[in-house]
Amino acid sequence: MSPVRLRSFRNSWYRPGRSIFWQLGWFFLGLPLLRSSLIPSSAFRVRLLRLFGATIGDGVVIKPGVRVKYPWRLAVGDACWLGEDCWIDNLADVCIGNNVCVSQGTYFCTGNHDWTDSSFGLIVKPITLQDGSWAGAKAILAPGVTLGECAIASAGSVVTKNIPPYEIHGGNPAVFLKQRHVESQRLNFEFSIEEQVAS
Repeated sequence: MSPVRLRSFRNSWYRPGRSIFWQLGWFFLGLPLLRSSLIPSSAFRVRLLRLFGATIGDGVVIKPGVRVKYPWRLAVGDACWLGEDCWIDNLADVCIGNNVCVSQGTYFCTGNHDWTDSSFGLIVKPITLQDGSWAGAKAILAPGVTLGECAIASAGSVVTKNIPPYEIHGGNPAVFLKQRHVESQRLNFEFSIEEQVAS
């Protein structure tokens, strides 16, 4: 007979951070509006998340289909993109810096289970995406993961460990692929001026 006893699972120690009435309001009203493809306005989604306790910066683009478990456990910096159908399953805090791209279908998994525990106890850890980082389409970010400044988790990758700044990781589990080199905005601006002068 298996030593695992799922009937004995208990997570009474866990605190979502808001009352049951607040949670129900989000589940039945806020979340359906956030995910609706009938509402094209990104600005509406930003205001809705702020209303339910999220910290959202300026110039943030939120596409239809985005799912957030607990808005009050979400912080997003300035000029970020949250793509269609990304799922922020934030039992723990999720912190997204400035100029971060979260592509379509990315999954933030902040909760896990203790496989050494016969009752499969709940474990929660935060996820952080630092400034300029990018989580590619369908990437999975495991509990406790940090994407460093300008780091990239490539499309379809399963990220179980931190990705250092300016590194690109991919695969399952994600491993180092190469360094990321970002041309400065000043250089791009100079090129555009030269092109305009030439024309």
